[in-house]
Amino acid sequence: MTKADIIDSVYDRISVSRKESAAAVETIFAAMKEKLARGEKVKISGFGSFVVRHKAPRVGRNMWTKESIPIGERWSLTFKPSQILKEIINTRALSSAVAGTAAGVPAAGEAAPSAAAPASHEDGKPVSNQ
Repeated sequence: MTKADIIDSVYDRISVSRKESAAAVETIFAAMKEKLARGEKVKISGFGSFVVRHKAPRVGRNMWTKESIPIGERWSLTFKPSQILKEIINTRALSSAVAGTAAGVPAAGEAAPSAAAPASHEDGKPVSNQ
């Protein structure tokens, strides 16, 4: 879902113009950005919480050369869904799985996704990615 989709959804559900819907969505996002930029938590009841977390500086490693690489401190944005949102998602995921529409399982009337053949050498042995 994009910001434009959110604006369209607000427009469809509330009897205001598209311009007013866009202004409302922009105002909400601006207020959220302002609070998060100050390091404050944004909690939306029934949806979840956005939290800015401090990440301390640390030493990383280049996995190929094993060279140490300093990683500076930074701020990270995390989202924690509310229990209500988790239940909604899990209920829908469960009902989709029961109906046979879970990820990787085609719904009735749909063709199964085609899988690409694994790469192999001329002698028929599979190519190793290692």
